[in-house]
Amino acid sequence: MSSVPSTTATGAPAATTQASNKAASLGKDDFLRLFVAQLQHQDPMNPMEDSDFMGQMAQFSTLEQITNVASANQMSQSLGLLGRTVTYIDADRVVHTGVVEAVDTKGGTAKLTVDGVTDVDPVTVTQVSATPTQGVAAP
Repeated sequence: MSSVPSTTATGAPAATTQASNKAASLGKDDFLRLFVAQLQHQDPMNPMEDSDFMGQMAQFSTLEQITNVASANQMSQSLGLLGRTVTYIDADRVVHTGVVEAVDTKGGTAKLTVDGVTDVDPVTVTQVSATPTQGVAAP
């Protein structure tokens, strides 16, 4: 391992955050922090070209739109689980099966309520099946 700190293309120290280390990917906030740091540490004798600036802004806009679409897709999929029987694995690696009673979308992430158990992450669902309707007469 080298003891030399990493730097960006402009010679500025590379910025890292705990969130990006945990997720091993950059999000919108990380992208903006890096972009601002790059602008603050650019060489005044050789500033960033307008085309470079516009390209990075376009990348950020694309990242933001993809993030929004992915979030909306997850919410839609979670809402589609209402009333269905799901099988999921909890934090202790125990398999549970139950009917999705509610979907909570507070904080931008979906959490399911399955047979009274709240905060079930939709990512842990391994199987989905239709719950037979009860008390409804066939036409």
